[in-house]
Amino acid sequence: MKFLLKFFGYIFGIGAVCFLVVAAGGAWYLSTITGDLPDYTTLKNYEPPVMTRVHAADGSLIAEYAEQRRMFLPIQGIPDLVKNAFISAEDKNFYHHPGIDITGVARAVVINLRNMLSGADRRPVGASTITQQVAKNFLLTNEVSYERKIKEAILALRIEDAYSKDKILELYLNEIYLGMGAYGVAGASLLYFDKSVHELTVAEAAYLAALPKGPNNYNPFRHPKAAIARRNWVIDRMVENGYVTPEDGEKAKAEPLEVTPRQTGAQLFASEYFAEEVRREVKDMYGNDRLYNGGLSVRSTLDPKMQAEARKALMDGLIKFDKEHGTWRGPVDHVDLNGGEWGGLVGKVEGLKDVPEWKLAVVLDVNAGQASIGIQPNELASGKLSTDRERGHIDFDEIKWIRRVKDGTRSIKGADDVLKVGDVVYVEQIPDPAGGNSTAWKLCQVPEVSGAIVAMDPFTGRVQAMVGGFSYDQSEFNRATQAYRQPGSSFKPFVYSAALDNGYTPSSVVMDAPISVEQAGGEVWQPQNYGKKYYGPSTLRTGIEKSRNVMTVRLAQDMGMPLVAEYARRFGIYDNMLPVLSMALGAGETTVLRLTTAYSMIANGGRKVTPTLIDRIQDRYGRTIYKHDARECEGCDATDWHGQDEPKLIDNSEQVLDPMTAYQITSMMEGVVQRGTATSVRAVGRPIAGKTGTTNDERDAWFMGFSPNLTVGVFVGYDTPRPMGHGMTGGHVAAPIFTEFMKQALADKPPVEFRVPPGIKLIPIDSRTGLRATAGSPGTILEAFKPGTAPPDNYSIIGYQDDSGQPSQVTPEADRAIMTGTGGLY
Repeated sequence: MKFLLKFFGYIFGIGAVCFLVVAAGGAWYLSTITGDLPDYTTLKNYEPPVMTRVHAADGSLIAEYAEQRRMFLPIQGIPDLVKNAFISAEDKNFYHHPGIDITGVARAVVINLRNMLSGADRRPVGASTITQQVAKNFLLTNEVSYERKIKEAILALRIEDAYSKDKILELYLNEIYLGMGAYGVAGASLLYFDKSVHELTVAEAAYLAALPKGPNNYNPFRHPKAAIARRNWVIDRMVENGYVTPEDGEKAKAEPLEVTPRQTGAQLFASEYFAEEVRREVKDMYGNDRLYNGGLSVRSTLDPKMQAEARKALMDGLIKFDKEHGTWRGPVDHVDLNGGEWGGLVGKVEGLKDVPEWKLAVVLDVNAGQASIGIQPNELASGKLSTDRERGHIDFDEIKWIRRVKDGTRSIKGADDVLKVGDVVYVEQIPDPAGGNSTAWKLCQVPEVSGAIVAMDPFTGRVQAMVGGFSYDQSEFNRATQAYRQPGSSFKPFVYSAALDNGYTPSSVVMDAPISVEQAGGEVWQPQNYGKKYYGPSTLRTGIEKSRNVMTVRLAQDMGMPLVAEYARRFGIYDNMLPVLSMALGAGETTVLRLTTAYSMIANGGRKVTPTLIDRIQDRYGRTIYKHDARECEGCDATDWHGQDEPKLIDNSEQVLDPMTAYQITSMMEGVVQRGTATSVRAVGRPIAGKTGTTNDERDAWFMGFSPNLTVGVFVGYDTPRPMGHGMTGGHVAAPIFTEFMKQALADKPPVEFRVPPGIKLIPIDSRTGLRATAGSPGTILEAFKPGTAPPDNYSIIGYQDDSGQPSQVTPEADRAIMTGTGGLY
């Protein structure tokens, strides 16, 4: 008995020593592991990368920019349905364990031992709780090892001690990666189903909850059966845990898995050029990291309806120009129809995704009267082509606009002179008058010429529409902001504004006759009017209405080009304009946006405006960090009303032009529309002031104009400047685009007359001579004069001298000027 006691005492002693050694070793091991554990308190200041979202003026989403497609939602903003789905799938005891699920760990140990003893080569089972996953995702790596699991468990216990369960679940649901570039439940809900988390069904929430286990393994397109099986398993767990009734569970399991991936980049139709310009501005302001990870909310100035109208007007104008020239430049591509099924062959050809009116089609058969075509199959959400096949035809009548083929063919007598079997071309469906599905299509081609249009609020500088080319998918180059082109005669209003601001009047008379100007190096420049004709003495009004080049040069010479250069700088057209006479005819280079802004300053009464595409930017917490409107508001911070006057907005912007001068030049540009080089714009049916612009050899065509509340600039030209053809002037090419747009933009707005500033006197004058006339007499117009000015009593001609070198004083009868014709670069 004594021996047994000694033996057991000996065994106990050895066991105690071993226990102490193991305990000491374990303590040393744990101290080694915990010594370099990450600081879990950093979770308190968690700021995940969040996508930046750009919205239109009406709140419509324009674009999203992100490296990780994530939207942060506080736990209070996440529906119970979504929370319960993830808890059922990942950690059903989440609200009951201290951070480690002991039952789950024991089960994992048994499974791992069984796999090890059987020799099965399987990944170890982890049994991680949601808290452990937070520890791993935020503070550790994805290394598969027991050491990492121990660290994970220790951190989980500490996290549970420091944070509430709801805070831990909030971190998890916003950080977890759910495949296809989506992080967090809010971002994944938008990406997979194009809806907010509050709109998710039981089946959809269950599918998102199925993804953390292996997003690639449950990809809805590559592994649809596995995805549905895993989703249904989650639904069963939700039923088992009492979150969903058995009936609703069975109904959800019977639903198909319909995933509609959300596109990246621009989301709003026709907004690509605008969105990219906003992206560049935000990047310049805050840097690349804050743009893609900072969760900024950008409220832009874009009017979606106006933007769509601007796109259509520009596209219609460019297509019309292209068809007028009648040159077919060949198919988009050519495929060998003997090499396979036509749907798959044409499906491989890349088209313009931002021109939904057009489809790609392959020519299946062609004769003189008609071409049979196969329409490119639609692309499914999975990225695969639809198995549906649509056929149609192009009648020769829809090809007759082609007068020559680029390869030299000039005699186009049938469709087979233009198209060949296997040609891949753009087509547009012709609507069926009966309302059915038409099989008739017309042949289209991407215009070689391009252009831009900008619409702006003249009082704030807010850009309400901007289109920088025919198709952003074809060319990302924004011709509204990046193309520097010669404005031609559309610069002349600023020459005339300088004159009116410095003592001249609209009835001042300038000689329209040949002039020679000696330039640097001894070269002689002889400017000419557009029609190469001269019309004698003419008023400033006539000079701008008829766009007379020689008159503008004489006027600039009389004033001095340094004054003109100063006005160009004030209006922001050029930064440092050379003070040479050719610049008075728009020989410098500027952008559509800059020139539209300058015209806005005339339209608003002469106040400086700064163009902007952004109204406001807020950070991820909703704090405003940028605001374009810098006007002061007295009384806007009042907390209540106690009889005080309404708050007043104080406009502290610089006055760059006398308001009376602004009205005078506006009235003169109304004459451009009513009697001058842009009479086609009268079709708008509203008060419009504007100016055409065409450069030498018709390389650039402009129309700049405005109504009392909207300024619009249009430019048309080849990207590499070259002649567009005789007669392709601003009045012929750009003005119709302006007209089409303004008809739509002003359609639902009441007509408004241009505002006449106080002090302006309207006096009847003879439109030919500029002398005072009797109201109602033939050729009489009401001209605007500033206080202290009036029509001249004698006929003084600027830029004309008699034989003695003195300015000539002649009577109207002595030299009757011909006041008809076009003239000028217009």
